[in-house]
Amino acid sequence: MASYDVIVIGSGPGGYVSAIRCAQLGFKTACVEGSDTLGGTCLNVGCIPSKALLHASHQLHEAEHNFAKMGLISDKPVVDWQKMQNYKTEVIDGNTKGIEFLFKKNKIDWLKGWASIPAAGQVLVGDKTHSSKHIIIATGSEPSVLPGIDIDEKNIVTSTGALTLGEIPAKMIVIGAGVIGLELGSVYARLGSDVEVIEFLDEITPGLDAEVQKAFQRILKKQGLKFIMGAAVKSVTVKNGKATVSYTKLKKDTKHQAQADVVLVATGRKPFVDGLGLETLGVALTDRGQIQTNANYVTSVPGVYAIGDAITGPMLAHKAEDEGIAVAEILAGQAGHVNYGVIPGVIYTHPEVASVGQTEEQLKAAGLNYKVGKFAFMGNGRAKANFAADGFVKILADAVTDRILGAHIIGPMAGDLIHEVCVAMEFGAAAEDLARTCHAHPTYSEAVREAALACGVGAIHI
Repeated sequence: MASYDVIVIGSGPGGYVSAIRCAQLGFKTACVEGSDTLGGTCLNVGCIPSKALLHASHQLHEAEHNFAKMGLISDKPVVDWQKMQNYKTEVIDGNTKGIEFLFKKNKIDWLKGWASIPAAGQVLVGDKTHSSKHIIIATGSEPSVLPGIDIDEKNIVTSTGALTLGEIPAKMIVIGAGVIGLELGSVYARLGSDVEVIEFLDEITPGLDAEVQKAFQRILKKQGLKFIMGAAVKSVTVKNGKATVSYTKLKKDTKHQAQADVVLVATGRKPFVDGLGLETLGVALTDRGQIQTNANYVTSVPGVYAIGDAITGPMLAHKAEDEGIAVAEILAGQAGHVNYGVIPGVIYTHPEVASVGQTEEQLKAAGLNYKVGKFAFMGNGRAKANFAADGFVKILADAVTDRILGAHIIGPMAGDLIHEVCVAMEFGAAAEDLARTCHAHPTYSEAVREAALACGVGAIHI
């Protein structure tokens, strides 16, 4: 029986980062992974490959719509779908092999196989039992599918199947107007598919600032995406290579059908904990199937910890990474901590959408007195020069103390711009602190400063 200080189950962003941090802190560490490659959903069939396709399809959009405006005249580009798939695979391989290198560098053992926990302090992988003082569950999540829908990953697909379609579909229906559905819907819309999104709610991207939601949907419509809102999908069937979606419009209680070559089911994700033996072990779960933990990520079984998508909170790779580092530091007797009030979220469409902290709706519901500073990218010189002037930066600050409470950006490089605000919030900064910080010109980041100025005496370029 091999013995370790820490065994991490799962090699996704939370798991591999936690394993590396444990090793850095002097723990003899192993990581269990049953897939052929490390990196979990994110690197293999999620974040990384989807961003590769988003990047490639955005370049196509630029070539088709903006190159000629800049004096770059050429024949219309032709999409070689197989080459694009090869490019995506190369991106995946580079990242997963990088994690293998980091494991070797940090002397982390990769236990290849699927794990179960027969008892506290024991991890069974295949027919071998390994002992460990600490066990960290970082098994991530899997697509959550609506009842009455059978996934075949050909005509009816999850995000996994949508990344490896044999050909670009003429018509795609996306069920769910959340992050995954809109990102992948954008990819195929740029590649020429007729994309229609069916959403149960009356607004897209639930939980985002309402003003951003409206602007975002308006921009996506301009890009060709169609939306059916307030509709409950009842079933999806396939016949002769075509999928039929049956749905009910909730307000009128009318029944409808729509056909497509491919239906992408993007209705969220759920914790992936099957096969671990948690029930027998006595690990408590929530009503939503998440593993219950205390503030130090300890489950109801001492010595067993859990992080990432398997526990409560937003299902974000960077949230899992932070928790993985925190639990490793806690095991080392340090003050591991995650500030859940400053976890950014990003949607990698074009324009990008990013947010951190509270929305206006949340502040109103809490009865907090706040002020709004807003600046449109139309007033940003760099954005106008790059045909990227759609969207705005919105900063919310306490009306009395001026402390930043939240920020919401829809526009170019929003996913990078949001981190300036994250750092400011981490240090309890006021909007005036951002406003008085010199920003290079011309950059997109000047829009953040202008929004901060708008919280005070007023923006300059408006």
